[in-house]
Amino acid sequence: MSILALCLALPLVGIAALHAYWGVGGVWPGTDGASCARTVAGFRGMEAMPPPTACFAVALVVVVMALVALALGGWYAEPIGPAHLAGMALFIGLVLLGRGALGFTPWWRRLAPEQPFARLDRRYYSPLLVLLGLGFLALAFAGLAA
Repeated sequence: MSILALCLALPLVGIAALHAYWGVGGVWPGTDGASCARTVAGFRGMEAMPPPTACFAVALVVVVMALVALALGGWYAEPIGPAHLAGMALFIGLVLLGRGALGFTPWWRRLAPEQPFARLDRRYYSPLLVLLGLGFLALAFAGLAA
């Protein structure tokens, strides 16, 4: 499970770093705030990136997800018991799996139709979230069995 934990944590650290970058005003992969928002958020009529506090909050939550994965994988000693960590991983896995699955629904597409987000979401973002969610569920069930 330690390899699975690392495979979950590495992309999450990258995702957290991107959110922190956006929090300090970065606009990649766009050329300005509006094009970046259309690429990474995609909500109807969105003309600017979310405020820095929102970007930093997401970055913090994603770092915590990575730490939960690494703790369950035995990469470091966590003061939280294994059953609590497994419960956290189960919750994280269900949230990620749910968001990933939503990306394939017509309801989500009506909510976030902006291009290129809609195309990128179907092709990359949602499948990645489904895979991360399944990985967290695997870690959770392994943690509960231990």
